[in-house]
Amino acid sequence: MPDTTQERTATRDAAIAAARETLESGRFREDLARRVAMPTVSREEEHWPELERYLREEMMPLYERLGFSCEILRHDKAPGPFLLAERIEDPARPSVLMYGHGDVVTGIPEQWSEGLDPWEMTERDGRWYGRGTADNKGQHSVNLAALEAVLAVRGRLGFNLKYLVEMGEEYGSPALDAICAGHKGRLAADVLIASDGPRMSLEDPTIFLGSRGGINLHLEVVAREGFHHSGNWGGLLANPGVELSHAIAALIGPTGECLVPELTPGEIPQNVRDALKDCTITPAEGDPPLDPWWGAPGLTQAERVYAWSTLEVMEIEVGNLAKPLYAIPPWARARLQLRHPVGVDQSQVEPAVRRKLDAAGFERVKIVPAPDASFPASRSDLDGPWVRFAAASLERTAGRAPVILPNLGGSLPNAIFTNILGLPTIWVPHSYPGCRQHGANEHLPVSIVREGLGLMAGLFWDLGETDVP
Repeated sequence: MPDTTQERTATRDAAIAAARETLESGRFREDLARRVAMPTVSREEEHWPELERYLREEMMPLYERLGFSCEILRHDKAPGPFLLAERIEDPARPSVLMYGHGDVVTGIPEQWSEGLDPWEMTERDGRWYGRGTADNKGQHSVNLAALEAVLAVRGRLGFNLKYLVEMGEEYGSPALDAICAGHKGRLAADVLIASDGPRMSLEDPTIFLGSRGGINLHLEVVAREGFHHSGNWGGLLANPGVELSHAIAALIGPTGECLVPELTPGEIPQNVRDALKDCTITPAEGDPPLDPWWGAPGLTQAERVYAWSTLEVMEIEVGNLAKPLYAIPPWARARLQLRHPVGVDQSQVEPAVRRKLDAAGFERVKIVPAPDASFPASRSDLDGPWVRFAAASLERTAGRAPVILPNLGGSLPNAIFTNILGLPTIWVPHSYPGCRQHGANEHLPVSIVREGLGLMAGLFWDLGETDVP
C-alpha cells in the first residue's frame, strides 16, 4: 500500500500522462510488436504451442510484476489454456472482471501488401500493421498499460481486479462457458469491462453493451452423381445451382432484407432506437462506400447494424469456375450467416428456415449440420448505473461524450458473462471499422492507441475512487 503522501499527491491526470508516456517512449510499441510476432493461430494445430507461450512468456510475467496472482486453467475442448490473474486489494471495494484474447486468425501472408508481414509489426502512415494489432493483442495491451500506469502513480488500484485471458476466441470460444461455470465463484464481480471489436468510427470513443448473435446455416442440394453435358442434358436435368439460388432468394430479398420473420427481433425497443438516433455510420479513408439502398427497409443504417438482423451469403459453391466443364453440376452448396440482436431464439432459426424453404417448394434443399460455433445475442441495460459511470469517465477524459451502442454489430462471447456470471458488461473498443481484422493488412491506428491509453487510465482511476455504482 502507498504512503499517505503518495496518496495525496497522486492525480488522475498524472496517471493518464503515465499511460501515454508508454507510447511516447516507444515501450508500448516494443511490447506489442513482440506479442504480434507470436503466431498464436488457434485454428491451426501446429501453432497451439504458441498459445501457451503467449500466456507464460508475455502475460504472466507482466501480471506478476503488477502484483497479480496467476493460474493457468485448462479444458479439453479448448485449443489452448486460459489465464486467470487476480489482484484482490479490499473485499469491501468493487470487483471488476476483465477479459481479452491472445489468439488470432490465420496470417495469410501472401495476401498482405508489399512490405507488410502478419508476424512483423510495421508502422506506416500512422498505423501499426500486423496480425492481432486490432484483434485483440493491441486492445488488451492498451488496457494493461493503463493499469500499470495507475498502479505506478497511485500505488494501488483502489478496486479488486480479475483478468481472464482466453486463447481460443477465434476458434469459437469452445470452453469459455465451461471455464466460467466451473470457476463462477472466483470470477464473481460487479461488472465486466473489456475491449474488443471496433469503435463507431475512427474519431468517436465508444461504449457498447453486448453483441449481436451469430449463427451459420449450411445449405446443400445434391441431385445426382457426376457432371452431365449441358447441351445433351440441359432442360432435362434439374440444375442444383439454379435450385439453390432460388432457395436463397426465398430467404433474402433482392436488396438484402431477411425474409424470414422469426430470424428478426420483430421490433426495435424504444430505448435502443433512442440510443441510435444520432449515430451516423461514416466510412473512413480506404473503406468501401455504403450502399444506402441495401438492407431492411425503413431503418437507419445504424439500426440495420446494431438493432436488426442480417442474413448474408458468405460462400456459395457450384461447379468449378476456374476450370469449367460446360456441364450441369451434380450439387450446390452455400453457407449463410445470420447476425441478430436480442429477441431472436436461436433454437428456432433452423426450423423457421426449413418451413420457409418447404413453403416455397424447395424441399430438396437440405440444411446440413454446421461445424461453426454460434454465439447468442446479449445486451446489458442501456440505462444501467455502470453505463452512466463509464460514459461519464470517458467524457471527462476525452472532453466529449462517447457513443453508446446497445451492442456490437458483430458477435462476441458476451452472453457467457451476462448469462452465466450475471454481470453487466461494458466494452470500450480500441479499434475502428476499417482495421481489416481477420483479413490482410490488419492494422491499428496509433491515434486510437494514444486516446485509448488515456481513456482507460482515467476509467481505472475513477474505479478506485469512492463514488462507484
